[in-house]
Amino acid sequence: MSDILPSSLFIQIQDASGNWASDFAENVIIPKIPHLPVELGTILVMLACAGIFVAVVPLLPLVLVLAERKVAARFQNRTGPMRVGPWGTLQTLADGIKLIFKEDFIPPQGDKLLFLLAPYVIFACSFAVFAAIPFGQNILVSDFNIGIFYIMAISSVIVMGVIMAGWSSNSKWSLLGSLRSAAQIVSYEIPLGLSILTVVMLVGSLGMKDIVATQENGFFSWLIFRSPFTFLAFFIFFISSIAEVNRTPFDLPEAESEIVAGFHTEYSGMRFALFFIAEYANMFAVSAIAVTLFLGGYEGILPGYDFLGGFPGFVIKTLGLVFLMMWLRWTLPRLRVDQLMNLCWKYFIPISFFNILGTGVWGLIFKTDDIWSIGISCTIIYVGLISAYALAGRVFSRKPAPQTS
Repeated sequence: MSDILPSSLFIQIQDASGNWASDFAENVIIPKIPHLPVELGTILVMLACAGIFVAVVPLLPLVLVLAERKVAARFQNRTGPMRVGPWGTLQTLADGIKLIFKEDFIPPQGDKLLFLLAPYVIFACSFAVFAAIPFGQNILVSDFNIGIFYIMAISSVIVMGVIMAGWSSNSKWSLLGSLRSAAQIVSYEIPLGLSILTVVMLVGSLGMKDIVATQENGFFSWLIFRSPFTFLAFFIFFISSIAEVNRTPFDLPEAESEIVAGFHTEYSGMRFALFFIAEYANMFAVSAIAVTLFLGGYEGILPGYDFLGGFPGFVIKTLGLVFLMMWLRWTLPRLRVDQLMNLCWKYFIPISFFNILGTGVWGLIFKTDDIWSIGISCTIIYVGLISAYALAGRVFSRKPAPQTS
């Protein structure tokens, strides 16, 4: 991608010392169009970047929905969509065209303004998250020095859109679905944020590129292996992010087997499509954030080599986590509401605080990351995995006690 787009753009984008859009306008656009005001050039550059993301983000569901249907078919020993296009590759495009021409129904007794505004709030927040994710060394819209804090803040606004959608529908099913969704999202934001804090403690920065820069020495320099506590934090982050985007087994807000579809029961046509686009965009976004924080980001696997590095490597790692989400969806049953909340408040949050305490102690013991600290960390992780596997085998191998009739 860096070979296709102008290199001067990325030189300006990665300059975090000032406004990269105005720098690009002054150094690239103004010399070619001398009479263009700098302010107008800056606005044009920002609109161009926004246009790129607006064009790309809605394409994610077209690819990911088809991939999920094919994955589900493979797991269930069937073929999946095969009728539209070669091997069914145009099926999701046909579904999108159908949604465009469907009737746009608005509940007559609902709050029309909030009803119309809710899907755009959710889509806009999902879209804005991508501005701080570094897809490559020079492929980054804005290198915030508080990038991960910005991502957490902007993604939290999605809860307001969910509540707006349920309340404005004037339907008890939608209202209950929105409150259930809000309770789930707010709850799992706590262990998710605490897991991110372990990474921030090790790196000492909130900037996304700074976090990736500390993982440039290959596979074993990834933050998931830096300490046993970041290893635990990765799994808590990933499972909490699945709950954040309402995926099985945490899809209580939008349970497909129920008669109603949660907070967007009353939506149809393109307004429903915006919720659908936001869901799959969020899937890709949380996977990209997990790759950036724990799996090396755009850095390669081998030190000194660009194997699985750069933009292609980043996308491959991200799609790997997306595939894992799809795998879990078609493997695990849905949790009950009480099980979902117990997992968060009784287990994930205490473990997350333990990870923060352990990360602090680990940082005091090992002042710098060297071969000894990483070797000890990997050894502890390996022994822990073997012990957990043996314990799980003993627990699941027990025969259930006979039940009295």
